[in-house]
Amino acid sequence: MTRGARAVVVCPDIRGQRRSEEPEARLEEARGLALAIGIIVADAFIVPIRDVRAATLFGEGQIERIATACTLEEAELVIVDGSLSAIQQRNLEEKLKRKVIDRTGLILEIFGERAATAEGRLQVELAHLDYQQSRLVRSWTHLERQRGGFGFLGGPGETQIEADRRMIRTRMGRLRKELDQVRKTRALHRERRGKAPWPVIALVGYTNAGKSTLFNRVTGADVMAEDLLFATLDPTMRAIRLPGVEKAILSDTVGFISDLPTQLVAAFRATLEEVTAADVIVHVRDMANPANQTQKIQVLEILTDLDVIEGEGGESRIPIIEAWNKWDLLDENRKVELAELTQGDDRIVPISAVTGFGLEDLFELLSKLLTENAKTYEFLVPMSDGQRIAWLHAHGEVLAEEQVAGEGVGEGDARMRMTVRLTPKEFGRYSSL
Repeated sequence: MTRGARAVVVCPDIRGQRRSEEPEARLEEARGLALAIGIIVADAFIVPIRDVRAATLFGEGQIERIATACTLEEAELVIVDGSLSAIQQRNLEEKLKRKVIDRTGLILEIFGERAATAEGRLQVELAHLDYQQSRLVRSWTHLERQRGGFGFLGGPGETQIEADRRMIRTRMGRLRKELDQVRKTRALHRERRGKAPWPVIALVGYTNAGKSTLFNRVTGADVMAEDLLFATLDPTMRAIRLPGVEKAILSDTVGFISDLPTQLVAAFRATLEEVTAADVIVHVRDMANPANQTQKIQVLEILTDLDVIEGEGGESRIPIIEAWNKWDLLDENRKVELAELTQGDDRIVPISAVTGFGLEDLFELLSKLLTENAKTYEFLVPMSDGQRIAWLHAHGEVLAEEQVAGEGVGEGDARMRMTVRLTPKEFGRYSSL
């Protein structure tokens, strides 16, 4: 994609269409999506729509307004923050004499650029082809790019746009076979991690909530963390230590977003499968964002779709902690107001991933949840088996230990009676030593 392309962002506000977000919030998010792919937003505005036109979505007067904005701002691209049919996209391009992409196309472009792993790239290409097969539109040469890829803002390098439906179907079939193999490999890795009973902590949240910044702060990793929507896509995992927990796996997942294209909901489900296998979920929320409550609803809806939460308003089968991030950006009155809301809820922790504020409280809460099912066991360990004794000290809470004395117990047969508190996973590990 040619970075620096100038664009006009248009947010349709269709009368009678129920949306969880206000038009202004949706427009701001659309602007953020465009910025995330390096587009210069020359102008952005809301267009009220009383009656949807099947051929163009917008009325003639509204199309003229968009065309005028494009001319005044010298924009070469129009981004419509909504879903366009193939015929609507084609007709708008003919009338505006500019490239037009909708929300789905824009998000696919971002995902195509950001996917880093082999699986991510396969999923993006499959989603792109699924979207593209119904709209084999020609590209605009003034937005040419030299490299290949699967984006929508490119030129002749995009062979998929020029391909016919038969070739697309053949390619999609091959991609599905490759993805099946990748998913089998991922399942084996997950099964292997399950046998090595280290607890998994999954970070989830709306895109740009600060998950990757928190991940970097906790693990010392170098995951991309910028003030951009979808700064990271592929899941990243690192080992961390917590009080009373020698080792846990922290997983950073793709950011959630409202109205995620249906093609990507299916394509990136495997990425989010890491969430379903977690022992604890940390829902990172951007409390400095005025739309944070709406964003929370969107995240909970996706967790419900993943069967993490049972039914609308149901209980979560995996413990969920809310990390109220960007606390350092709030004024004192807002902090007091939010602090009152946390009273009585021990699963909400105010934090700042940037400054480190509140992270010790977060770690203590995670440790408590990960060890709350721990049971007390009594072991008789030979004194000569220093490895097991050291292991129990490192992985459990040793409540008492004493050397067993008695008849028939020689110096070489001496044993240590140890009373140790272990989680079920740690007990399983000890049993397999």
